[in-house]
Amino acid sequence: MRLYFLRHGRAVARHEWSGPDPDRPLTEEGVELMRAEAQGLRRLDFDPTLIITSPYVRAAQTADIVAEHLDMRGRLLHDERLAPGFGLEQAEEILAENEHAASILLVGHEPDFSATISEITGGSDIVCKKGALARVDLPDHSVRRGSLVWLIPSGPLAG
Repeated sequence: MRLYFLRHGRAVARHEWSGPDPDRPLTEEGVELMRAEAQGLRRLDFDPTLIITSPYVRAAQTADIVAEHLDMRGRLLHDERLAPGFGLEQAEEILAENEHAASILLVGHEPDFSATISEITGGSDIVCKKGALARVDLPDHSVRRGSLVWLIPSGPLAG
């Protein structure tokens, strides 16, 4: 089982946003960088079974961009469990509900992704910057132990 973690792209800064945090969108630059990253993923034949995203606007926009470039709109799901507060328990629930999937791309937030990857991989010090993509291999559909295969910042994928 391959589990991918994609942190949402660059969003409008909190201090510049007057609305509710869940509604805070990507910046124009963030949208363009995510499009470039999604094109890079397409060139690499990146093809997860499912994309599951946080319902927060910035994460949903990120997931929509990736799904569009990978022709995966029909395999994109929104899941409240990926909102801030996501952790190992929510990851296990999501995997249990999607046992048929060989690989899943989760789109969400920090510090949740770094903490969850760290816990799965035995305490590594992980930091997922905006737009970073991590791959964790699991022996089955349990997140109780896994191996970090790679963590790529957005720049190389967009280049």
